Amino acid sequence: MISPIDIAIFAAIFALSYISVALYRRWSVKQNFLKIPNERSSHAQPTPHGAGIVIVIICLISYVPISLFVNGSFSWGYISGASMIALISFLDDIRPISFPLRLLVHCAAATLLIADTETWHGITMLGNLKLGYWGYVITFLWIVWMVNSYNFMDGIDGIAGLQAVIAGIGWACLGVMMGMPAIYLFCGVLAAASLGFLVHNWTPAHIFMGDVGSAFLGFTFAALPLMARTSVNRSPDLLPIAAVLFVWFFLFDSLVTILRRLARGEKIWIAHREHLFQRLVSAGFSHRSVTILYGVLASLLSISVLLSVQFREDIGLAMFPVVIVLTSVIIALCIKRKVLT
Repeated sequence: MISPIDIAIFAAIFALSYISVALYRRWSVKQNFLKIPNERSSHAQPTPHGAGIVIVIICLISYVPISLFVNGSFSWGYISGASMIALISFLDDIRPISFPLRLLVHCAAATLLIADTETWHGITMLGNLKLGYWGYVITFLWIVWMVNSYNFMDGIDGIAGLQAVIAGIGWACLGVMMGMPAIYLFCGVLAAASLGFLVHNWTPAHIFMGDVGSAFLGFTFAALPLMARTSVNRSPDLLPIAAVLFVWFFLFDSLVTILRRLARGEKIWIAHREHLFQRLVSAGFSHRSVTILYGVLASLLSISVLLSVQFREDIGLAMFPVVIVLTSVIIALCIKRKVLT
């Protein structure tokens, strides 16, 4: 159960993040470290960016004592991989780095994480399906895809920060329900730090997360199901499913967008404004309404995941019909506004 001490810790993390982002914003303005709008941007005014470094520092510093002293689940693969991705992404925020070099670092980080945490060798709920060496391939692609998918989705005010808060809370609740105290505390810290940033990033945004924040969050959400296996006390087969569904609408949007761009023969690593959420904004929706839409859908799906875990014997995997219904909502909206044409 959540104790008053835990609440005080999360409140302190929120306050630390909020104040640190405010100080970072002041420094960014003085240093003229601003994101200048261009034809692909969703903002109209030069805006400070790179504040995701605050989330990175708070989370990584908190992770060490939590993982070492709560249940001895420290992952050197996670801490080294996350640090590498945060560093290359922050450098990219300062001065653009070529995509192949960034991708190389993403692949190296994924390799380190897999070397430390291993991979999924089978899926028990699919008739004890054995993956063999394909487990390494699937896990590697999952990590690299999450890093880039989350980065791609950080395109309008509040959307990446709100998703981090929702997924962080989802993982924290899952940690309580499945007996994973370190996951609960770490993800509570992640959610609180992201919320402190989100207050500044809510539309109209006064500062942006930058690649340093979005890439780090993508890597972290990809790593959580792998790290959680060391402490889970029941139903480990639900961990990868929860990992996907907690960030499902980010994955769905980025996958649909990339498939559409590949079909048109476009270079998928080039910045653009073709994501469903961006096209919804272009179709007349405000940043606020699109961010709230994605947040509400993510919240409902996360609740369905948690209910399915808590009452698995009674309702089974009830989150799957919920995925279909909620995904149909966003598809229908996109069709109505001719976003998918």
